[in-house]
Amino acid sequence: MSLAFENALDLLFADPNLGRDAVYIADGGTPVLVRVVTRRADAVTDFGEARLWSETTRVDLRVAEVPNPRPGERIEIDGDAFLIQGEPVRDRERLVWTVDLRPT
Repeated sequence: MSLAFENALDLLFADPNLGRDAVYIADGGTPVLVRVVTRRADAVTDFGEARLWSETTRVDLRVAEVPNPRPGERIEIDGDAFLIQGEPVRDRERLVWTVDLRPT
């Protein structure tokens, strides 16, 4: 893993068009200001012969800021509160967590 890649990632999260300020609250912990990159893509899930459409909210978190996010922990973005649902997934370089969120 190169330092150049880490620096590029920091620039992406710092970009005001991509990154946003958020508050991460670990279970029983104190609130921490972090930067997130939001992804609000729609998800299509096959269920038998049916296809179900649902809105999703996913965010990317830097491992350097949030080393171990867990299901049930809270993220607040622009005054909206979300809970992490499911297991967070790290990227191949182990620098970014992708977490699924649900409104509280």
